[in-house]
Amino acid sequence: MKDIQHYSLLHHNTFGIDASCRRFIMFDNLKELDEALDKLRSDDDPVMPLGEGSNLLLTKDFEGTVLCSNIGFIDIRITADKQATVRCGSGVHWDDLVAECVEHGAYGLENLSLIPGTVGAAAVQNIGAYGVEMKDFVYSITAYEIATKQQKTFFNADVDYAYRYSKFKTDWKNRFIITEVEFRFDSSYHPHLDYGNIRAELERQNIYDPTPQQLRQTIISIRQAKLPDPVKIGNAGSFFMNPIVDKTKYESLSAQYPGMPHYDIDDQHIKIPAGWMIDQCGWKGRALGKAAVHDKQALVLVNLGGATGNDVLQLCHTIQQDVYHQFGIHIHPEVNIL
Repeated sequence: MKDIQHYSLLHHNTFGIDASCRRFIMFDNLKELDEALDKLRSDDDPVMPLGEGSNLLLTKDFEGTVLCSNIGFIDIRITADKQATVRCGSGVHWDDLVAECVEHGAYGLENLSLIPGTVGAAAVQNIGAYGVEMKDFVYSITAYEIATKQQKTFFNADVDYAYRYSKFKTDWKNRFIITEVEFRFDSSYHPHLDYGNIRAELERQNIYDPTPQQLRQTIISIRQAKLPDPVKIGNAGSFFMNPIVDKTKYESLSAQYPGMPHYDIDDQHIKIPAGWMIDQCGWKGRALGKAAVHDKQALVLVNLGGATGNDVLQLCHTIQQDVYHQFGIHIHPEVNIL
């Protein structure tokens, strides 16, 4: 177990913001978590669970205790009729889990390849990409309630999953620390190829019936081509959520912008790519001080070097204002802002 006072979070947020916390505790197993919770005193409050910080913008120091899971096991079991049960520690890197599942024949997560962060954070955020969402695979989540030190199990329906949402982001925020996630799903291979440019990229490689390994590698290549590596340039991936509007609003905008990209949610609701709207506002590749919009993907805000969290936040607010002025749509951060 690691237990450090006045700890820099520079290497625990992918934006590369140099902020600190009053106390930092990393635990490797449930015994160490029990010990850590027993050590907490009232002056250690507030307490914040943190994974890799790949979905976090720090605008100030955190005057409290950070709890960081390093629980790293993966257990994959597949029945004769292809039903997969995958148990995983909350500290596992998400992409390591996807790689293990593909290697062992538990297919279905390929489109979620190379998403940064830990499994625990993914369960909080309900990560998604290329037409696939994590919620469709989650069976249960095991967590400790920080105040009572009681272990609790939540099933999928308990968490109220929705687009980039779970109760862990609102009602249960900083109340629980996730220790394990269990996935159950049909692991028969049914590739999702008709979202974004997946099929086009496969055909460019003369692949028309991809294996799971080929699909995963193609998703990785697509992401690497358009998304910056946080090791080289600070960012938290997609900064904004794609807004969902009613059909009337979509039809009004579609008349103004023929060919506007969109994705049908149901008969009455349409998802419009926030990145497209940001690009239409002229922000792609532009900077505001030391924070900027990435030149290949307008949904991504980047730290050009030396930016503070407030620099990035100012850029966020400016973009929100411009998008609302041009499209009449409020876009909201996907990133958690502290």
